[in-house]
Amino acid sequence: MMRAWILPMLLVLSGSAVATGQIFKGSPGTAAALLPAFLALAAVNSPLIFPRSVGAQEAQRRSTVDGRPVVFWRPGCKYCIRLRIRLGRSASQLHWVDIWRDPAGAAAVRAANDGNETVPTVVVAGRPHINPDPAWVREQLSPSTRSGTAP
Repeated sequence: MMRAWILPMLLVLSGSAVATGQIFKGSPGTAAALLPAFLALAAVNSPLIFPRSVGAQEAQRRSTVDGRPVVFWRPGCKYCIRLRIRLGRSASQLHWVDIWRDPAGAAAVRAANDGNETVPTVVVAGRPHINPDPAWVREQLSPSTRSGTAP
C-alpha cells in the first residue's frame, strides 16, 4: 500500500523544497505559484482521485450481478489517471481494482495481457480491453446506470 503514495509524497516534498528555495532567493510569488502546482500533481497522482477499490473477486461478483465493467488500475499510471478524469462522475459506477493492493487483481491483469501488468485493463462481460478509450468505457454502462437509477 505504501508504494501507491511514494510519487505523491515525493511531489509534495519536492514542491516544498522548491518553494522554500524560491522564498530564500527572494521570490515568494514564484514559490506561491509553484507549491500549488506540485500539490495538484500530487493529488492527481494519488489514489484519492479514484473510487474506492475492491478486491478482484468481489468486483467480478458485483459485475456479474449488475453488469458494470471492472477496471483494473494502479496508482501513478498516467493512462489510469486519464481514464479516471475523462470518465468524470460515471467513474463511480464502475468497479475499480487496485492491482498493487490485490494480488488476485494483478494475476487477472497478467492473465489478460500475456504476463504483463498493463493497466488500465477494463473487463466488460468477461472480456478484457486494454487501455480503452474513456468514451467507449462510458458507453458500456447500461442506460439505467448512466442515469443514476441503478441500485
